[in-house]
Parts: sequence; C-alpha cells; structure tokens
Amino acid sequence: MTAGPSAPVAPEHALVVGVDFGTLSGRALVVRAHDGAELGSAVHAYPHGSVQRTLPATGQVLPPDWALQVPADWVEVLRTAVPAALAAAGADPADVVGIATDFTACTVLPALADGTPLCELPDLTGVPHAYPKLWKHHAAQPHADRINRVAAERGEKWLARYGGKISSEWEFAKALQVLEEAPEVYARTERWVEAADWIVWRLCGTYLRNTCTAGYKGILQDGSYPGSDFLAALHPGFAGFVTDKLEHPLGELGARAGGLTAEAAAWTGLPEGIAVAVGNVDAHVTAPAAQAVEPGQMVAIMGTSTCHVMVSDRLGEVPGMCGVVDGGIVAGLWGYEAGQSGVGDVFGWFVDTAVPPAYHEQAAARGTGVHELLTELAADLAVGEHGLVALDWHLGNRSVLVDHDLSGLVVGQTLATRPEHTYRALLEATAFGTRTIVEAFERAGVPVVELVVAGGLLRNRLLMQIYADVCRRPLSVIDSDQGPALGSAIHAGVAAGVHPDVPAAAAAMGRVRRAVHVPDEAAAAVYDELYAEYTALHDHFGRGGSDVMHRLRALRARTLQQKEIR
Repeated sequence: MTAGPSAPVAPEHALVVGVDFGTLSGRALVVRAHDGAELGSAVHAYPHGSVQRTLPATGQVLPPDWALQVPADWVEVLRTAVPAALAAAGADPADVVGIATDFTACTVLPALADGTPLCELPDLTGVPHAYPKLWKHHAAQPHADRINRVAAERGEKWLARYGGKISSEWEFAKALQVLEEAPEVYARTERWVEAADWIVWRLCGTYLRNTCTAGYKGILQDGSYPGSDFLAALHPGFAGFVTDKLEHPLGELGARAGGLTAEAAAWTGLPEGIAVAVGNVDAHVTAPAAQAVEPGQMVAIMGTSTCHVMVSDRLGEVPGMCGVVDGGIVAGLWGYEAGQSGVGDVFGWFVDTAVPPAYHEQAAARGTGVHELLTELAADLAVGEHGLVALDWHLGNRSVLVDHDLSGLVVGQTLATRPEHTYRALLEATAFGTRTIVEAFERAGVPVVELVVAGGLLRNRLLMQIYADVCRRPLSVIDSDQGPALGSAIHAGVAAGVHPDVPAAAAAMGRVRRAVHVPDEAAAAVYDELYAEYTALHDHFGRGGSDVMHRLRALRARTLQQKEIR
C-alpha cells in the first residue's frame, strides 16, 4: 500500500536539513527555512576516519601520501546524525521539506554503473585503489605533474582557468594513477564519481554531476572536458576516460536532484519524496551561509585545511588558483577557489609530535587543552620576539604553487626557542599563506574587498588577530559554528522552493558579523617585515631556487619502499 501525499507544510513551519560530510565526521543540521534559525544538530564520526596507514579490510600498509575513506561510513551519517539532529531539534519530521549535502573535495571513488563502490565488491576489498580517494590523497602528484606538462606543451586553453596547474587532489590525476598502478581496477570502473554526487545518488536514486565539482575538480570549462586526444597523450588507455567513466548530466547548484527514496527515508526518518538538492562542496556552500555572495567577498573556511572561495564579476587568470568556474558558487558570477592544504592539521601535528610532556601536564593540571595553553603563551609574545619564520607546507602547497611535494620549514630556531615560539610561527605562516593568495588575486585584477572567516579555527582569537594584522584588513566572521551544514540547508531551501534562488536564501538564512577583528598598525608593520622573509623563502624553495624539498621527498619514498621490500 502506497502512502498518499502529505499535507503541504506552512512556510513558517517548513524545515530543511543540511548534512556536511567532512574529513573525519559528518554533521547534520536542522534549520528553519524562512529565517535560518538553527534548531538542532548531531555529529557522527566516521568509524574508519581518514585511512592513511593501513587498509581496514586487510591491514595492508599504505604507501606515503595516501588518504582513503570507506563509503559505508558516509551512509552511517545519514542513519545516525540525521535522526539525532531531528531529535535534538525537537522537530516533527513531517515539517521537513528538503535535504542538501556537501562534501570535502576532491573526494572521488570508482563505482559500477549502479553506484556500487568497487571497494564493496568481495574480490576488491583488499585493493587500495578500489577505495575512495580523500581530498588529501597526494600520491598522484607525479600524474598531476604530467598532466600539467602535457597541457602546457599542447597549449590547452583550459589550463589558465586553473592558474596554470592541475592539482594532484583532483579527478584526472587520481584517475590516471588508478589506470597506471591498478589497471584492473580502472577497467572495472564504470563511473568515476565525486563523493558529493554519490551521496545524492544514494538519497534520491538520480546520478547528476554537480556543476561545482565538475568545474573545479573535473576540468569542465565552457561546457567541455579535456579532449580525448589530450587524454591519449597522457596514456593511450586514458583516451576514453571522459566519455566512458566521467561524463554525465549536470545539476545546477540549488536545483532539485530528485525526491528522497523510500530507502533513504527509512535511514533518515524524513518524509519520502521531499526535495534532495544537487550536491556541493563544503567550502563553496559556505559562502552563502556567510552572506558572501557579492563580488569581492572572499571566504576563508579554516579547519584542517583552508579553502578560499569568492565570487566576482570579473574573469581573471590568477596564478595558482584552484579554478574559476562560471556559476561555480552562485549563478551569474564567476566563482573562484584557492586554498592551503594544511592549516589546522599543521597545528595539530605540532601539538601531537613536538610539544614536551611538561606542557601536556601543565594543560591537564589547568583543565585545558595543549592548543589553548600554547595559544595563551604565544599571545604574550611581541610580534617578531620569537625570531622565527616558517613555511606552512607540511601537507604541500595548494595555492599558489600547486605542489604537494613541498614540505614545511622553520627558520631561526635556537636553543632558546620554546614550543610556544614555534607554535606562533606556524600560526603566522598560515596567515602569510593567505596573504600570498589574496595578493595573487589582486595582482591579477580580481579585487578582494572583504575577507570573511568561517570554520572551527575562527574561535582562536589570537589566530584571527594575526590574520587581520598580516593581511592588513578587517576580518568578518560567519555567525554560525556550522557553516557548511548551514550552507547546505540554504541550498535545500532553494531546492524545496522556499526561496527563489541562492542569494535570496542567503539573505534570509545566512549569518555574518562584519569587521570583528581589526588590524593593529604597529603589529602589521612588523608583520610586513616577516612577510617579506616568508616570501623570500616561499620563492626560493617553491620557485626553483632550491629543489631540496623534492629531493628529500624522493629519498624518503625510495627508502620506505626498500624497507617494505626487505
């Protein structure tokens, strides 16, 4: 017996759900659609997290720079976090009119034509290349290098739209790695799917490629992907990659992809048939949540990494940008992306590996965390007092060098250097990286008129002040702890017809506080000096002055391989 249609929901009662799939967990947020009030949320940590050391099914040791995920973890977010968020909100599921999702990108997986991930096939559970490759899988760097070299040699016009370089994090480099290292997996791949689109597929039964990931991560420009002749120049077996495995109908951002299936309704506790929005990327979906949908408003989404997104009415060629896509954030404007591969991850690495026990003991005695203790100690330092400058490349450089074989560096350490000194230098290095990105945009004729911060790191007031001082501009901050999930909820409101378009929904549902952190002129002047030193190191190690970082990375990889063979 089929249930009849439910009664229409009054606009003032209509709810939407946004689900943000992050690096280590997924978060569901229940939002009132007409005004953006956040009513309840829940988080589900992925049981397998980020798979970087051993394959869960076999215990097989993974090579350096690998990062995988397990698709079943994503489905568990729908099964657990969505019902828990509804309960936390005290919401009647019958009032929910739409659901939308966002994902880290480029997180991409090989699948059958019906969407079954290859890693779920019994004979492929022990094959690493059958699993989704998380955004921070950087083992495809040699393949990205070849794509960039061949594209430059052939004068491929689309290359300029990506700042002159394709990233190892993106669809083509990762697919080429699969072809060359696991041809049997490549041969059985019928769909090369962004996770952002795969989860929507599971929710509504319709496979659409969203225009955001297709443009930024899939090299779709002016309606076309790279041609088969270019792909064949990379590898003869790669010629049919687009037509055989990648190309698929596109879904516009904010559009309805389909209705929630009975299966997904049972998972989530939501009404069958409600609107499921076209997928999106966690960073890009945050711009509407921060009400940053006007030209020149750059949003820095700061967490484990930082993604910088901005809309503009100008088309420019920004060196090292991750891409510029027509309608890539909101319709009618060019959407730009840049980013830093490691930010919070760098701070976390330092705390986990380089802080002596005494600091951990002091933090525990005070009932606080080590990050908080180091932040407090670092805040007592005058700008430049530590005598250090660092490069924030511990996870490579995304923008503006687009080279994930680069590595971190701290210059100026002495026997008087304390952990809080190095910690502050790392905070400052990430701010210098952001200033480098902002200046690259402005030199290319794409002005940045406002810098808005979102993400978990905005709670660190010292870090925010450092960014304001280094970048010499006030910082606005999103007035939500759950920017991507709120951004997804905004798109759900559009897909469900509550709002006519994304800018209108952003105006009604978004949250921002303007100019919260204002630069201090005295500090900014000293930071100008330090930034000059950062730039000198940046160009020396990143633009050909010394290739030592690449040589060390190659030596490390060779040594680890030999060790594994022994």
